[in-house]
Amino acid sequence: MILVIDVSNTNSTLGVFRGQELVANWRLSTLSNRTSDETGMLIRMLFVHSEMDITEIDAVVVSSVVPNVMYSLLNGIRKYLGQEPMVIRSGMKTGINLRMENPKEMGTDRIVNLVAAYELYGGPAIVIDYSTATTFDVVSADGVFLTGITAPGVQVCADALTQRAAQLPKIEIKQPQSLITKNTVDSIQAGLVVGHIGETIYIIRQIKEGLGLPDMKVIATGGLARVIDEKEEIFDVYDPVLSLQGLRLIYEKNKHRK
Repeated sequence: MILVIDVSNTNSTLGVFRGQELVANWRLSTLSNRTSDETGMLIRMLFVHSEMDITEIDAVVVSSVVPNVMYSLLNGIRKYLGQEPMVIRSGMKTGINLRMENPKEMGTDRIVNLVAAYELYGGPAIVIDYSTATTFDVVSADGVFLTGITAPGVQVCADALTQRAAQLPKIEIKQPQSLITKNTVDSIQAGLVVGHIGETIYIIRQIKEGLGLPDMKVIATGGLARVIDEKEEIFDVYDPVLSLQGLRLIYEKNKHRK
């Protein structure tokens, strides 16, 4: 079995694969103040709770866009799992050709998603991740990265409203029943969620037109993707564990490399 860990700015997602089967997965808050002992014990407790034997783990793979957590995370894994983690870095074999001015600028979270989308669903495809930021990345039919767009995430926009406007309350992020709203909460939900739906549809249309690829697949991941496409009219595929699959695939491509 292998343990894969995807560390993003807000949450960290962990998954356990037995072969190609994802047998367990968990989501934790990303906290930079956890010690290596706290991190290691927390991972062990997840295995105990799921009635899984942590000694069956043969390898650990980590992707992170949060440098501050890496020291405690990696040392916790070494101390409590007895494994030297494989950390996803630039230069590793991925199967994606990053044709951009500086490939090292591409976040490993986006590379992991591209690998999974391309290997599992094929290209050309637009991969949309609704995370702290909303990212739109495009891979061609032959595995070439074509373009990427970064927009503020839905939760980031919601937080900005409550922080910068003293009288606006925190809200649950969901679609309102109607755009014809009668109260403050509904009006914020309408502007926030419907605004991001419009953003998504417009960017997808512009990418398809700009690249001359009207039939490319749209693959979405991230916790808020379901809120954006409740009626399943925008995305061709919704895969909530896309990043975990990508980590497994990259491990398979690199496990025999020194």
